[in-house]
Amino acid sequence: MKTYAEINEKIASGSAVVLNAEEVSDYVDRKGLSATAEEIDVVTTATFGPMCSSGCFLNFGHSIPKIRITEAWIDDVLTYSGIAAVDLFMGASQLQNNDSANMYYPGEFRFGGGHVIEKLVARKELQLCALSYGTDEYPRRELRTMFTIDDLNQAVMVNPRNCYQNYNVATNTSDRPIYTYMGLLKPRMQNLTYSSAGQLSPLLNDPYYDTIGVGSAVWLAGARGHVYSEGTQHTGSVERTENGVPAEGAGTLALTADMKQMRPEFVRGVSLKGYGVSLSLGVGVPIPILNEQILQYTTVRDDEIKAELIDYSYDYPMKSGKVIAHLTYGQMKRDEVEVNGKKIEVSSMSSYSKALHIAELLKAEIQNGDFLLSEPMQKLPQNNKSKSMVLREGEGGAVK
Repeated sequence: MKTYAEINEKIASGSAVVLNAEEVSDYVDRKGLSATAEEIDVVTTATFGPMCSSGCFLNFGHSIPKIRITEAWIDDVLTYSGIAAVDLFMGASQLQNNDSANMYYPGEFRFGGGHVIEKLVARKELQLCALSYGTDEYPRRELRTMFTIDDLNQAVMVNPRNCYQNYNVATNTSDRPIYTYMGLLKPRMQNLTYSSAGQLSPLLNDPYYDTIGVGSAVWLAGARGHVYSEGTQHTGSVERTENGVPAEGAGTLALTADMKQMRPEFVRGVSLKGYGVSLSLGVGVPIPILNEQILQYTTVRDDEIKAELIDYSYDYPMKSGKVIAHLTYGQMKRDEVEVNGKKIEVSSMSSYSKALHIAELLKAEIQNGDFLLSEPMQKLPQNNKSKSMVLREGEGGAVK
């Protein structure tokens, strides 16, 4: 019914009609699917929450004399230097040097890679310490210097796995509290936590990856970025409801964008007691309304999206496959749910209000002609499954 070129032409002329994924459902109820599909050009989706599989490549330029960095730390957080002379990779979940981790359980994990990335985007000053074995053309063996993101040639966020399409709901059936990446889980199912923007979440509004694919433009923490691959652990072949929504974790996106264009409020380092460090990110994805079916998918509501409630004290770490119950986001947003006759308090690791704010910011950029869409060059896989690690006995003896 519409093409990317036609929609982009309307965006460029300032005449595109854009709604966010929260408001489009009521709009379709009032106007009808066919009429709305004719009228609406883009629906904006968004999410904000911890995304551990994130990181960034940094290029520092050459010192005098030159150095081929083989070990490096930024604010005492180890970076990966096995790339080239002055290129480094900082992972969001990397711990600060000498962090006691969980030696004194539960560890506090006050600072790590996610906090370094937050400081970079906020244009704060950081310290680089670097070592080298020295070579003829790179004779320098060590350096220590202060820098900000504006001193770097490039600072590029490259995230292997973001924007999970649905995810577990976590609880704890054991008799002791446990500390997880889903937060503190109290004993005997006293609480549960989830992490999703639900009806605003990008891949829940495009369940079969009709418009979100490799090359799709995304709003990554305020910068224009794109999907560069399916995300790691992407699993297209899962059980789905009649409207296509997965009932479990499914698709993921690998995202990249220029950090120098990002906004600090959408890039925040996270400390997770007893687990580690992470990075909370804001992501917005526009969905072009090419036809009625694509529009229909964007009308999904929280009461129609179910997620699996998993026991993180045993079933999650042991991959038992057991599911306690299926809960809708509509239920969980009421702050208390009932499971097997027991009332349980609910909290979210993600922020729906920030996700809605991002959807509105992206909407405004499109309406102002500042954000054009890009047609995917390749679709995300729909029929693949995620494999478990294979443990094999090698020459050195049995695997434990």
